Amino acid sequence: MTKLAQLRAQRDTVAKKAHDLNNKYPADQRMPAAEAEKLDSILAEIADIDAEISREMRVAELAGDNPEAQHRAAVEAAQRQGTGATDEGTALRAMLAGGLSNLTAEQRNAMRARVNQDIQGAMSTTTGSEGGYTVATEFSRSLIQAMKAAFAVRSVATGIQTSTGAQMLFPTADSTQEEGEIVGQNSGASAGETGFGSASMDVYKYSSKSIALPFELIQDSMFNIEAYIVELLRLRLGRIQNRHHTVGTGAAQPRGVVTASAAGKVGATGSATTVSYEDLVDLEHSVDPFYRPAGRLMMHDDSLRSIRKIKDGQGRPIFVPGYEQGNPGGAPDRLMGREIVINQHMAPMGANAKSILFGDFSKYLIRDVMDVTLFRMTDSKYTEKGQVGFLAFCRSGANMVDVGGAIKHFQNSAT
Repeated sequence: MTKLAQLRAQRDTVAKKAHDLNNKYPADQRMPAAEAEKLDSILAEIADIDAEISREMRVAELAGDNPEAQHRAAVEAAQRQGTGATDEGTALRAMLAGGLSNLTAEQRNAMRARVNQDIQGAMSTTTGSEGGYTVATEFSRSLIQAMKAAFAVRSVATGIQTSTGAQMLFPTADSTQEEGEIVGQNSGASAGETGFGSASMDVYKYSSKSIALPFELIQDSMFNIEAYIVELLRLRLGRIQNRHHTVGTGAAQPRGVVTASAAGKVGATGSATTVSYEDLVDLEHSVDPFYRPAGRLMMHDDSLRSIRKIKDGQGRPIFVPGYEQGNPGGAPDRLMGREIVINQHMAPMGANAKSILFGDFSKYLIRDVMDVTLFRMTDSKYTEKGQVGFLAFCRSGANMVDVGGAIKHFQNSAT
């Protein structure tokens, strides 16, 4: 077990104690002083563990920004995973390992039928590159699932996949203020037309940047080259997309969820780097009750650190630590009963920062075009170093498809 895993297991044990103690008393009953002191002590212990976990994660994050460290992590992942694959996956692996010449006649015919074009024309070039390869469908799906598991917005947004990148317009309407009427006998009904708008779901081409792999690993039959590529693409494409899904401007890039959200609460003067319990209540109630049952909070980890110190009118922390996340019987971290989603591309609390989101994130739509195109490059740039280069392109877009205020943000004051 790694140090990080040990720390998380330790946190789960202590957090469950805090959770059980907090639930002993109803919300309208003040916790006895001795029990409150005990809870504070447990929460302080959790804070110490979280600080150590944060340090370990920062080290890992710094390593993740290092191409050599990314390479090592991906190699380890590839060597741990099995080699079972479908016919499409086997063909992809053969192409990645040995290029076009490594495909059997049957694999060439299968790929030709699937992409509806001559595979020689699709993959051959005069520059020494093996050309483009539209990868197997399950590869694209596994890549998207890997990014969904690792990056904040994808984990809570609604995702769709399309076979082409043609422009799509999604209808939008604000029906939160609409209602029917009572009509008398033989009386006509009034007109109540819904005003529809539209949200464009354009896709943009993302690049993984070039990925280099030594000849030796490619030649090693125990090395799962697909797992290597998935891990690197998850890191590289996932990070840039999550940034755009969060704060994208909508101009030549997706419109991020922060950009698309409306103001729910602006902090009073003096709250440039803080948020109060009352601010959070106001933010929650700024969202229409129709959306609130599915409401989640999203924020940077630094913002959560500040919020963990806030207590309600009964003297109890409004933050409830989770335990055994992802396991039956476990619980995620909660704030005022709401699940918390940590997103490191959110702005930490600061002057005028839109630092906290609340609402129904299923109204934020992410669109992926199924095709992922890989290029296998064997030109002199790589050959001189004993490497084969890989470069991937995929197309993706995102936008808010609701105009009823499904997601609102808290904005810190200017001073």
